[in-house]
Amino acid sequence: MALFKKFIKLMKNELASNKKRKHNFSWTIDESKCLSIEEVKKLRNACNRAKNYGLQQRKFVPARNWFMIELGLNAGLRVEEMASLKRGNLLIDKARSSIVVTGKGNKKRAVWINSGFKKICHAFLDYKKSFGYSIDEESYLLNNLQGNMITKRALQKFFKAILKKASLPEHYYIHCLRHTYTTFLLKASNYNYRFVQQQLGHASIRTTQVYASVIESEGRKAVEKLYK
Repeated sequence: MALFKKFIKLMKNELASNKKRKHNFSWTIDESKCLSIEEVKKLRNACNRAKNYGLQQRKFVPARNWFMIELGLNAGLRVEEMASLKRGNLLIDKARSSIVVTGKGNKKRAVWINSGFKKICHAFLDYKKSFGYSIDEESYLLNNLQGNMITKRALQKFFKAILKKASLPEHYYIHCLRHTYTTFLLKASNYNYRFVQQQLGHASIRTTQVYASVIESEGRKAVEKLYK
């Protein structure tokens, strides 16, 4: 009995230790997970060319993949948020310019979008309609060829294929679009971490502040270029 109690005590201590380690765990974001402005341009150009060719050939997939990339770069959504997004989540009628997103823990947030991406949304809805897909409130934006909800795995697979076409490094993955959006939005907002936190749906601003390491590394590069 004494041996059994000792075993139980050891197990409890181990569980408590694991819980503490998990609580103190910190993750980092470095430049390898964020596209540079040159890479963003290459990615967009490759998608735009594929989309235009696809429209000429009456192929929907290139247009959908083009919108997938633009959605990631302009709204910074998680891949599961992108997959579950519906037409009714786009508030782009008249003066409205935002996306209602259901994130982790079923928490809803409004992601503001700019006028350029708002035009892209309208264009994509026109493309969908021309291919015979529904653009009703309950229809999925990034639907598969059957008009149903697309899987996260499929989106990741399409992203990898696009990277290859754009001649970009293969180590990038679709979540890098969210990382890229975050770093560029921080700069554009003059490092307004609270605003960026709201856009991303981070539960804690500490998660958003992790991206400071990327900004700092760019700052070091700027210092090296001083007077050169």
